[in-house]
Amino acid sequence: MSGIKIWLRAETKPAEARSALTPTTCKALLDAGYDVTVERSKQRIFDDDEFAAVGARLVEEGSWEKDAPKDAYILGLKELPEKDFPLEHVHISFAHCYKQQAGWEKVLSRWPRGGGTLLDLEFLTDERGRRVAAFGYSAGYAGAALAIKNWAWQLTHPKNEPLPSEKPYANEKLLIESVKEALETGKKAAGRGPKVLVIGALGRCGNGAVQLTKDVGIPESDIMRWDIEETKKGGPFQEIVDDADIFINCIYLSSKIPPFINAETLSSPKRRLTVVCDVSADTTNPNNPVPIYNVTTTFDKPTVPVDLPLGNPELPLSVISIDHLPSLLPRESSEMFSQALLPSLLQLKDRENARVWKQAEELFKYHVSTLPEHLRA
Repeated sequence: MSGIKIWLRAETKPAEARSALTPTTCKALLDAGYDVTVERSKQRIFDDDEFAAVGARLVEEGSWEKDAPKDAYILGLKELPEKDFPLEHVHISFAHCYKQQAGWEKVLSRWPRGGGTLLDLEFLTDERGRRVAAFGYSAGYAGAALAIKNWAWQLTHPKNEPLPSEKPYANEKLLIESVKEALETGKKAAGRGPKVLVIGALGRCGNGAVQLTKDVGIPESDIMRWDIEETKKGGPFQEIVDDADIFINCIYLSSKIPPFINAETLSSPKRRLTVVCDVSADTTNPNNPVPIYNVTTTFDKPTVPVDLPLGNPELPLSVISIDHLPSLLPRESSEMFSQALLPSLLQLKDRENARVWKQAEELFKYHVSTLPEHLRA
């Protein structure tokens, strides 16, 4: 027995149906001698009974706060609920506080104040610097799906009527059918299909976006794939505004770059662009290369209109900036992510010598050192 305890907490973010562990990966950990506790959840795509069937111990939602042993790893995906009590456990999750997002000091300071540690899933990387587990492909896939549905919706509804709410799909086939139906409606209204431009097309996220467009029948000639070569001259790029109906931003931003589009490019009388999907959804990042909106959208309200002077003003323009897009396909995206994370979780039994976890802890210590002194203890 490894003696390693993993406590899968229930996600609390509305409409978040994904899971860092699936019944499949939970069983793999149990078979390896890990002690796995799973909180019950009413919104997770996997039923509680699926975890119980593989031998996991089930406990009540949110009980990690009081009942989890101090040496248990608290595993989750999205941010913790906005509370202020110090954190004494080691948490493995996406905390969204290492890029100085809004409120990052308050979020990060909870761990040093409680003697705990954050091992941020976003920054677990292999020897080449590539993330060991990511939702990028699923995010791009889902983002492209919503972008196409929004394009069609705009063509068949009044200009200021937003895209209706979306709920997670039970499987990929149902999502594709829904997008195809919308696409056909849009094509009849426009007399043509959309031109789709993807930036970051060679990465995981971009691959997902391109694949969705192909899966729903958009021809290769209408899919523009941009990556480093096409963007190396630096933006803004008037072509995005004038040549594409849909722009999908799939880059992972680590440093400041010129914007891809801005108020000046959008003022073009030749503007064709009506849908922007910012899959990265770095809304509060001061280096956001799509600085035309400032609201993170949700599945309840997937779009936000762009409040800037626009050329070709009779055309709408709205942005999708949902920061948990893979939840649109929670079962497939969870399986893909959890299987990729599993080898690293199996290294927790030798965490002191496992490069991926040592690096994650060193990064945590570095960012804690950047906190104001009164927030470190």
